[in-house]
Amino acid sequence: MTKPIPDKPTVDGLEDAWGPVWEQDGTYRFDRDSATKDAVYSIDTPPPTASGSLHIGHVFSYTHTDLKARYERMRGKHVFYPMGWDDNGLPTERRVQNYYGVRCDPQLPYDPAFVPPFEGGDNKSSKAADQLPISRRNFIELCERLTVQDEQQFEHLFRTLGLSVDWTQSYRTIDDTSRASAQRAFLRNLERGEAYQADAPTLWDVTFRTAVAQAELEDKEMPGAYHGIAFHRTDGGDDVVIQTTRPELLAACVALVAHPDDERFQDLFGTTVRSPLFDVEVPVLAHHLAQQDKGAGIAMVCTFGDTTDVVWWRELQLPNRAIIGFDGRVRSDEPTWIESARGKELYAAMAGKTVFSAKKVVVDALTESGELIGDVKTINHPVKFFEKGDKPLEIVSTRQWYIVNGARDEQLKSALRARGEEIAFHPDFMRVRYDNWVGGLSGDWLISRQRFFGVPLPVWYPLDADGNPVYDQPIVPTEAQLPVDPASEPAPGYEESQRGVAGGFQGELDVMDTWATSSLTPQLAGKWESDPALYDLVFPYDVRPQAQDIIRTWLFTTVLRSQLEADVAPWKHASISGFIVDPDRKKMSKSKGNVVTPLSILEQHGADAVRYWAASSKLGTDAAFDPQNPKQIKVGRRLAIKVLNAAKFVYGFPLPEGAHAVTEALDVDVLAELGTVIEQATTAFDTFDHARALEVTERFFWTFCDDYLELVKERAYGTAADATHETQASAVLALRAAIDALLRLLAPFLPFATEEVWAWTHETSVHRAQWPTASGLAAAAGPGAADRLSAGPTGLLAAVGQALIGIRGAKTAAKASQKTPVTRAVVAAPAETRALLERAAVDLAAVGRIADLSFTDGSELAVTEIELADQPA
Repeated sequence: MTKPIPDKPTVDGLEDAWGPVWEQDGTYRFDRDSATKDAVYSIDTPPPTASGSLHIGHVFSYTHTDLKARYERMRGKHVFYPMGWDDNGLPTERRVQNYYGVRCDPQLPYDPAFVPPFEGGDNKSSKAADQLPISRRNFIELCERLTVQDEQQFEHLFRTLGLSVDWTQSYRTIDDTSRASAQRAFLRNLERGEAYQADAPTLWDVTFRTAVAQAELEDKEMPGAYHGIAFHRTDGGDDVVIQTTRPELLAACVALVAHPDDERFQDLFGTTVRSPLFDVEVPVLAHHLAQQDKGAGIAMVCTFGDTTDVVWWRELQLPNRAIIGFDGRVRSDEPTWIESARGKELYAAMAGKTVFSAKKVVVDALTESGELIGDVKTINHPVKFFEKGDKPLEIVSTRQWYIVNGARDEQLKSALRARGEEIAFHPDFMRVRYDNWVGGLSGDWLISRQRFFGVPLPVWYPLDADGNPVYDQPIVPTEAQLPVDPASEPAPGYEESQRGVAGGFQGELDVMDTWATSSLTPQLAGKWESDPALYDLVFPYDVRPQAQDIIRTWLFTTVLRSQLEADVAPWKHASISGFIVDPDRKKMSKSKGNVVTPLSILEQHGADAVRYWAASSKLGTDAAFDPQNPKQIKVGRRLAIKVLNAAKFVYGFPLPEGAHAVTEALDVDVLAELGTVIEQATTAFDTFDHARALEVTERFFWTFCDDYLELVKERAYGTAADATHETQASAVLALRAAIDALLRLLAPFLPFATEEVWAWTHETSVHRAQWPTASGLAAAAGPGAADRLSAGPTGLLAAVGQALIGIRGAKTAAKASQKTPVTRAVVAAPAETRALLERAAVDLAAVGRIADLSFTDGSELAVTEIELADQPA
């Protein structure tokens, strides 16, 4: 049964009314049994990180995806629109630490009766010393518990927003299926030689005690200072003065480097110098990365002060003399390369200190020895940070797992560039970010992390007769055994009692980088290997929607994994949303404390209003949001309310019996105009321009309401002068055909209001209705309408609307009510426009209450004469 038309339609409460209906009816369910590959539209939906709360930026970008999903569904596609939850990774661990007041100590035993000290921390950073240490298993259980809670809140928000997700197609990046998929992909990478382990310099976050990949870096401007330090030539020549911001690494110096074309240092290349304080002999070498105009033009190479040091160390084959430990402090073991008693004494004074304290020790010693040359120059310079970290990164030597990414393989790099060309980016200028990232890769993808809540690397290592791990002979499981946890399960062919025993095994404790799992979202959502029929239907996907700041991480790594595994691009399109910025045009982020949580906005203004605000911005364009004055959201609410009221007004006209065709010129013109709007909106959606589709639809809708409804209502009521049964039927048919098409055009943007109205006259959902077409509009207009509409819009509606504005303006100028009758009115217009107006004279006279309406020639359309009827006192 259709839904009764309410006396007073309202947008309030529509989310609660229609959400359960859609779920019960399976309105957005993916019907795989009826789907063929050509008829499927598959979306690789971003899985939000389950670590706290969603913000208004999520509402913004996920709405963009939903607009396209709803459009494609109405175009007859079987839309595969899943939702994933990105559970594992550092953000989740950090939230658990602060929420429960705990930290993980893998050395502690599992406590089955453990109760956290509290629940509901404010999610702000807290000192590790104040957190209760618990076992790895206890910690992971808390991670599981909290992510499930967060995901329930996220789902509630997304349902309130009206996302047309198929909630039966959801996944978690930490569940058994996802862990097995990530481990399977890794094992295949390993088998093909694409995954390897190496002892190498590693970007290291001292706070989180974990390695960091290149894609997770960000530069922050930090204060620093250049120190002039004198190195002594071994041939007795003048001292060589270098400028460095890291004098604390003087004990780790392995060379001096200058540009090969720098005339100042030609006689130095090939010689050696001795370091001040520590008296260690190091070579002077040439390398093209040395900057002639930076500092003194000659640099101190230390292991390792920054990423350039790593390049110099690798390409110049220098020794590794690292002195910074995993805790960010100077290592306590005495370096073998320091032989002088003075150097050993100074190093002992530095040992165990932070880099900042060690810097003071070295600078004081240089000052005392006279080897600090000139004044210390303070500067601000970019320093590498982990994107989620609070302290500058250090570079330490560790054994880590890597996956090749094209940084050292030109053939793979070329293939990845080619895949980028195959993918249509929306907007297209976002493609350059992908190209720049691929071109600027400096090392393979480091995927191992020294964390706890993640997908374990599925390897063990045999122990030799002395109990030392043999890293180059890793033990791996079969794919049938996945998922595995080497930290708690014995290696294949071993017993648990052999763990850590000579001749036994040692399990890998590291987990994979969260992107190593998230890069497989097409596989996770499509149930790769576990449901081959589904996977074949949806892969490669049609579109990957995402934010611009993770092109280098999520988009690139997904392309990489797809290239390595399947030699194809994972999707045809990539739609890139812009950022949400605050009123000061600063990007909203949790770290800046300027985020807006969206649930209260949705509850206050309604989902349709919020969706309208999001839909008004093009892809790739940043949008400002002021929660104190959300103007665009208010406009969207007004539009949703108008849809309800306009439809109620239209449906208030009963269809006259016996007449079923749109015949009147004004009615034909409004439908022809609407046909053009449909074509424009369709083209816009096909080219990922939802904002344009909304713009043309909304503009016509307001013209329809403000002008056409007013112009034809008297004829639709049958009260206009000279109105006939046929002219009345023409008006009602045109009104109904137009509102029916408009509801479908607006359905992706205002799903709740349009569904409410559609239910007044239909028994099925508007979101399963066919997207409107010009031919369908003609069919709805009755026999012969197709021929009348085929000529296209004549401009009649616009002309009559302009004339109506003039008539209303004249009444307003006379301080008369719009209901005041007009005895006589003359409208002047150019000949072509006059001819159009004369075709709609009956409607114009009716709406203006004009007894005698005439037209005359004029250079422009204007009301030249008007006589108002006498009004009673």
